[in-house]
Amino acid sequence: MERLGEISLSTKSAKHIRDKWRGKTWYMVIAPPFFGNIELGSIPAQEEKMLLGRVVEATLYDITGDFSHHYLKMAFQINQIDGKTARTLFKGHEYSRDYLRSLVRRRTTKVDGLFNLITKDGFKLRISVSALTLSRIKTSQEEIIREMMEKIIRDKAATLTLDQFVQEMVLGKIASDIYNQAKLVAPLRHVGIRKSKLIAAPANLPKFAVASITDTDDEEPEEEEDTTEEEGPEEASEESPEEEASEEETFEEEAPVAEE
Repeated sequence: MERLGEISLSTKSAKHIRDKWRGKTWYMVIAPPFFGNIELGSIPAQEEKMLLGRVVEATLYDITGDFSHHYLKMAFQINQIDGKTARTLFKGHEYSRDYLRSLVRRRTTKVDGLFNLITKDGFKLRISVSALTLSRIKTSQEEIIREMMEKIIRDKAATLTLDQFVQEMVLGKIASDIYNQAKLVAPLRHVGIRKSKLIAAPANLPKFAVASITDTDDEEPEEEEDTTEEEGPEEASEESPEEEASEEETFEEEAPVAEE
């Protein structure tokens, strides 16, 4: 009799779980229009308002279909529900950890720049730029390269909207501009915007988007204290041919310099 009671209790529990899922609706999440409204996946929710502010992650490869973009992780925040479609806002991006480590070499210099900027349409971003050299360089050269990074980044932000800036940032156009100028100071092997984060939005956006973005603003500086360069000597021997090919395809103009 006790066994029958246990079975009955289990059946009720299973029925309760099924009822819970039956009450949810599936919503299709799509990327922002400047990424072609690509479908990012489906999310269940009992109410529309429960989706607002949720962050969805994908890779740039999922959006472009280009496998050389698999190392770039993207984050989008749901900010609008249109029927069964959840529309998103760009939240940020970053290199995958494995790809970032694969870029580091022994006896080279990694020049990092961290900049806060505001786009033409009022969005505030925090950008992390990295330039990796072919050999060690002087501190004075590092400072010059970092100044070039900042000038190009700020000039771009002043003339581009968030949509335009993000496109040029993740597809390598801004990094290519930095590379073309900085290579006059020292031979470079790779330049890229390895991380970005949307930290504030214009007042005309929904309040939930602004609040959820600015809540994490103070955490970013701690994350930017990167120790990848120290790990370089240990990781240098673990590079694969595929990672080298991916790097050269991302910034085509680096190819002549990258030949060692």
